[in-house]
Amino acid sequence: MSFAFVILTFLAPKIREATVKTVPEYFRRRYGKSAGLITAIIMLLPLVGLTAGQFIASAVILSTMLGIGYKLAVVIVAIVVVLYSVMGGMWSVTLTDFVQVFLIVIGMIIAVPFAINLAGGWGNVVANVPSETFGMLSGYSISDIISLTIMYVATFTVGQEAVSRYYSARDGKAAKQGSILAALVNFIYAFIPAVLGVITLALINMGTFNADDFADVGARYALPVLAIEALPAIICGILFAGIISATMSSSDSDLLGAGSIFANDIYRAILKPEATNEEVMRVTKTVMGIVGIASMFIAMFNTSSIVNLLMFCFTLRAAGAFFPYVLGHYWKGASLAGTIAALISGSVVVIYLDNFAGGNLFGIHFSQTIVPGLVVALIFFLIFSKICPPKELTTELAPEED
Repeated sequence: MSFAFVILTFLAPKIREATVKTVPEYFRRRYGKSAGLITAIIMLLPLVGLTAGQFIASAVILSTMLGIGYKLAVVIVAIVVVLYSVMGGMWSVTLTDFVQVFLIVIGMIIAVPFAINLAGGWGNVVANVPSETFGMLSGYSISDIISLTIMYVATFTVGQEAVSRYYSARDGKAAKQGSILAALVNFIYAFIPAVLGVITLALINMGTFNADDFADVGARYALPVLAIEALPAIICGILFAGIISATMSSSDSDLLGAGSIFANDIYRAILKPEATNEEVMRVTKTVMGIVGIASMFIAMFNTSSIVNLLMFCFTLRAAGAFFPYVLGHYWKGASLAGTIAALISGSVVVIYLDNFAGGNLFGIHFSQTIVPGLVVALIFFLIFSKICPPKELTTELAPEED
């Protein structure tokens, strides 16, 4: 993610210049209504899964912290996030994120020395985990890291919850500064949960923690269990607040993105063009509530890996949309036909590889399906843009209809 934000620093001013509210609005004004509608659908569905993934993570912490059932925790998390997101919109999301980032980083950093102390010192940690645990590429190859970086660059370029930050920036300079700051924070923060995970593994191998307990509840409970066992109550509370803040700051953005896309790019653009701003606002809030409820039920009954769920949603929305969005800012020859071909082909490749082919295409296995999805989408985008060029060669957006 840090690498991705460094790369996005160069795109940030251009993204800000678009002065649109949503990514599908850009597609609609750049290419046409049909492109905007298809993009809205492709963007909307993954946001439900992304919100559910964040609800799952928050509920795991809450259920562990309060000793309540997981499903009850999901309901509590959903109600809290939906309420403040609907009540305050972008302003509430931004203000809470500003507070949450400090809780995230500070809470995690404070936990490290206490966890090391529980293990009897860093020497004990090193002695009780396999040496390859400390390898920077252990479990991942260079190609995996490159693929993940590509995935995050693509998904943060077109993802509504990320792009809305750039759209909301004061100007292009502020957008670039925010992107640099995000890169720095993510780079620092990335190592802390990894270190805590290594310490937890050491404590299991030392017999301090029972490995069977984690087999029952899953690896996602590793950090909550470590916090309860290793930290004083107040520090444990800060850490839990930090972790829940991390997931809430993502889920509220996903909710707002879903509501904005439906209200602006399906309701006003297609269903009721004469809708007033007040009507659009009501629809936005209603959809946020509906997405919140749908995500809550998915979270209650979903037992799959949080990471797998998030990766699939990130990849699905980005594969087809990335090149039409980025190249649309620079290439006058980008056309409606090329865009629709890219959106459909990229999405089909990702869905096929992730759900039916196990990541294999023509005998080649892809750890991240974003790469073949992007390649296929780019090929279709270029070919169909050449075969069916735009009527007018321009990168300017059409004015928004009143």
